Amino acid sequence: MKTLLLEFFTWWNGQTMGTRFFTWRKGEFVGEDEFGNKYYKERAGKKRWVIYNGVAEASSIPPGWHGWMHHRVDTPPTEETYHAKHWQQPHKVNPTGTPGAYRPHGSILTPEKRPEVTGDYEAWTPGN
Repeated sequence: MKTLLLEFFTWWNGQTMGTRFFTWRKGEFVGEDEFGNKYYKERAGKKRWVIYNGVAEASSIPPGWHGWMHHRVDTPPTEETYHAKHWQQPHKVNPTGTPGAYRPHGSILTPEKRPEVTGDYEAWTPGN
């Protein structure tokens, strides 16, 4: 029941009722990525879409699926024999707004104290 209510009232959690109906009516399952996102295409058309596993976050789409979603390639990663090079790092979701986000020294969100200002800076004032 909770899932049904979330589907009805929220668009950022997985899929909405409209997406569920459109997928049932016209969608063809293409594949699933390592994050659990499910990819579909229209049976008789060019539309492609993803149903996110959890929060709808576009950066959670890996590069291979991103190329397929944006019509850069015609074959989805499930039909290819692509293997990542040894020097390639695995895909990571954008951590902005999470505890894993980058916080430089002096940021108000870090426990460290901001470094003291040195005397090599002279503030600009109008009229100088």
